[in-house]
Amino acid sequence: MRLLFMTDFTEQFPYRLLRGILRYSQDSGEHWAVMKMPSSYKREFGLRRVVNMAEAWHADVVIGQFDPQDNVKLFTRRGIVVMAQDYITRLRDIPNITANYHKMGAMAAEMFMNRGFRNFAFVGNNGMCWSDGRLEGFRERLAEAGFSDSLTVYDKQRVSNLWFYNQAWLNDWLLSLPKPIGIMACDDNQAGIVVEACNSCGIRVPFDAAVIGVDNDEIACNMTDPALSSIDVDIERGGYEAAQMAARMVRDRSYKGEDIVLQPISIIDRTSSNVIATEDLAVHAALQYINAHIDHKIQVSDILKEVPMSRRLLEQRFLKATGTTIYRFIVQMRINRFAQLLLSSKDSIADIAARMDEPDSKNLARRFQAVKGCTPSAYRKQMQKKS
Repeated sequence: MRLLFMTDFTEQFPYRLLRGILRYSQDSGEHWAVMKMPSSYKREFGLRRVVNMAEAWHADVVIGQFDPQDNVKLFTRRGIVVMAQDYITRLRDIPNITANYHKMGAMAAEMFMNRGFRNFAFVGNNGMCWSDGRLEGFRERLAEAGFSDSLTVYDKQRVSNLWFYNQAWLNDWLLSLPKPIGIMACDDNQAGIVVEACNSCGIRVPFDAAVIGVDNDEIACNMTDPALSSIDVDIERGGYEAAQMAARMVRDRSYKGEDIVLQPISIIDRTSSNVIATEDLAVHAALQYINAHIDHKIQVSDILKEVPMSRRLLEQRFLKATGTTIYRFIVQMRINRFAQLLLSSKDSIADIAARMDEPDSKNLARRFQAVKGCTPSAYRKQMQKKS
């Protein structure tokens, strides 16, 4: 099987699709040859040049980012199966690799509300189906909870240049927002821009502004400061199903295929959103201390040195603001941090435990299983299968 894959290879999304295609190739025993083509080639030379190249290369399948005006029937007339990766809008005549964007927006809204936020914002690209769908889900879930008047939207980004942004406009907008605020960005690229803009104008992430993106691009998420939370999506499954369907379409020309809908898996909680929104200054100070020292063993007594208050009173106020005790909150945060390190590092479980001031890795593993429902090694294997 010969695949011409035309997309933006500056992000991890297409590579995760390719991993799914590779997995199908291995499972089915069919060899897939892949020609990678940047989406800029079509913009520079036109669709007909792409079609001619696909035909000359004897491509069986083309997967690409297409504009609404592109005449994709030029491929099918030459016997080439074609599928669209969502770009501006879903195409009508061919299968689309799309996603449940509405659910992603609702997940982000739910997370922010559960953490006590009462002000919300969305940063996106107006006119792009994947951005508009995430905004719709975000807005509708907030409206259901009575926060329809608490959402501010920034969508000045132009479709013609998704990588450019006016920093002065963005900074002014961020400074004008009520604080604390939960900000969802349409993808990890935009979320990273938001985090850096906050840093440049003195907005503390996550305490003044908590930020979450979409796609869980490991490189993009871990290069921001602080590390970026993101909604993980089952992209690899989508690649597998797209390859499976394309192979069937090549064998059976009467089968026209159907849309592949990617689903969100979970929120990967990193530092950019790992906070509880509260107006209680004592609780806020306690949360800041926990967040700054999460890689080390923390006792409630350590926090009391930073917050001049009786333990009983601080515990009462902390429970009211967060719904849990200080001790349980620390345990949950450290387990979440340990889970993050399991996925971002190839170090042994014992080495990661030692990095977190946990010399007894077996004891940590028992606590991890109590929270996550499985052992650290099982968790790592499960999550690696998804990626």
